[in-house]
Amino acid sequence: MSAGSRPQAIISGPDGALWFTDAGGNSIGRIDTSGTLTGTFAIPTAQSNPHGIAVGPDGNLWLVETDGNKIARVTVTALGRA
Repeated sequence: MSAGSRPQAIISGPDGALWFTDAGGNSIGRIDTSGTLTGTFAIPTAQSNPHGIAVGPDGNLWLVETDGNKIARVTVTALGRA
């Protein structure tokens, strides 16, 4: 994570890893089962202030883009993590 990061919420993802939102970095991040940060992924909506995150019944990650006024869906497989 970078200076200015503001982790907000964390969940156990469909791939067994922990996923979190980073409002300051406008991204989501992934921590593997050994506790290693394995990546951060930018949210396409600029300055969206991602906050809450959940796994949906479809197996995708869903998050709130607070300042982007959106709900976003992220597929773990699209990030190469399934």
